[in-house]
Amino acid sequence: MKKSLRSLLLLITVSWMGVSLGDNLLGLPPVPISADNPSTPEKIALGKALFEDKRLSGDGTVSCSNCHNPGKGFTDGMSVSEGINRSKGTRNAPTLINAAYFTSMFWDGRRPTLEAQAQDPFVNSIEHGLKDHNALLDIVRKDAAYPGQFKAVFGAEPGKITINHVTMAIASYERTLVSGDSPFDRYMYAGDKTALSPEAVRGLEIYKGKGRCSTCHVIGDKYSLFTNNKFHNLGVNFSKVEPRMFEIVNAFRVAAAKGQSLDESVLKGSDFSQLGRVLVTITPTDLDSKAIGQFKTPTLRNVALTAPYMHDGSIATLEEVVELYNKGNEKNPRLDPLFKPLNLTPQEKTDLVAFMKSLTSPTLPQ
Repeated sequence: MKKSLRSLLLLITVSWMGVSLGDNLLGLPPVPISADNPSTPEKIALGKALFEDKRLSGDGTVSCSNCHNPGKGFTDGMSVSEGINRSKGTRNAPTLINAAYFTSMFWDGRRPTLEAQAQDPFVNSIEHGLKDHNALLDIVRKDAAYPGQFKAVFGAEPGKITINHVTMAIASYERTLVSGDSPFDRYMYAGDKTALSPEAVRGLEIYKGKGRCSTCHVIGDKYSLFTNNKFHNLGVNFSKVEPRMFEIVNAFRVAAAKGQSLDESVLKGSDFSQLGRVLVTITPTDLDSKAIGQFKTPTLRNVALTAPYMHDGSIATLEEVVELYNKGNEKNPRLDPLFKPLNLTPQEKTDLVAFMKSLTSPTLPQ
């Protein structure tokens, strides 16, 4: 393991110091780095090793890369993700590509940073299934290579390695997972007017105009994240829970009072999961909250690689996604007023999909 870590460190050092990341940033702003967690090549290499380590789970079969597979655009290609013992959760795994730019994590935004997000899956009984963070630290401290790595990166002796050290390393690695330089970026930001097909060019105009896509999946003059990092109720499968809203919210409050974490509640209860953002903001009056049924706007970069779609993975193709928006989404009393029928023609829908496929980067991070 020591030899492989040395090789990995060399590779990441070259990439992080600008040799390969530079071109791949076309269309993206500078990568934000936490002032409390500055990146170093050594920390990034350690984070990648932890990210890929299946031993950091209750049955030794689950790593972060199970659900965020580099070969699948850092998703898993499943409607909802599977954890230990093939247990199914309730949410679709979002891509980690360009997660460095997100202002909140998870579909409901319940964690503010990559560091905070990385703590939860390890101790979720559906995901990695460890009893607690001490179980993870016990594995790390007894490993042949990790103690030396943590000592070099954080100056921590084995007994002083903490969960914060683990998540800081993982987050540092995740901040290297940036990818721009798509055909759209070359067309928009490098002046290459041959980079997009005629269909994609027409689709771009629909995206910005009649389709109203850029209202939430934002395109900027200097760069584009293709998300506003905000929350919206699209109505996707919300009709299943809306008539029982009072009952479900009360059940969530009871579970929380008994000590069940938000993370556990979301992945164990499909009804809870459909409530979305309100589970984070909940107050005694939140039955009237606009946050009910809201989910975070995902980035559309590399969207052709990350099917299926929506928070619950219930839509299989981009064509079906366009059709949902074209009809004005699924009606419900809390539907975001942004969503109204678009009245796109068949050709316009085809062009819009062609444009979204142009957001795929030629080189993806690993």
